[in-house]
Amino acid sequence: MKEGVLATGRRKTSVAKVWLLPGSGKILVNDRPIDEYFGLETLKVQVRQPLKETNTLDKFDVIADVKGGGYTGQAGAIRHGIARALLKIDDEYRPALKKQGFLTRDPRMKERKKYGLKKARRAPQFSKR
Repeated sequence: MKEGVLATGRRKTSVAKVWLLPGSGKILVNDRPIDEYFGLETLKVQVRQPLKETNTLDKFDVIADVKGGGYTGQAGAIRHGIARALLKIDDEYRPALKKQGFLTRDPRMKERKKYGLKKARRAPQFSKR
């Protein structure tokens, strides 16, 4: 692999463009180091999961451009993108990534608000009189 590999990851309303380049394991999210971008340790761990599972944590640099959603959705989108990029590099990673569920796009989205209700399912308070 001479150049980088581009893959797209999604979760909820977040979309991440992920480049995987041969390198030493640096992860940049929106031009900032991962430690600076994500405050919670669990989100940093979540982003690194596909690399850890395939033992490629120190073989690739990750550059991610992520838009939309909140931090959790963005971390999930980056994880999905990294897993897809790893597949493009070597198809032998598929069983390990599939077993952990990193290749599956999480379909859970916010349900739309319905008329007559306050939220998607929350009804106005009921009063007998």
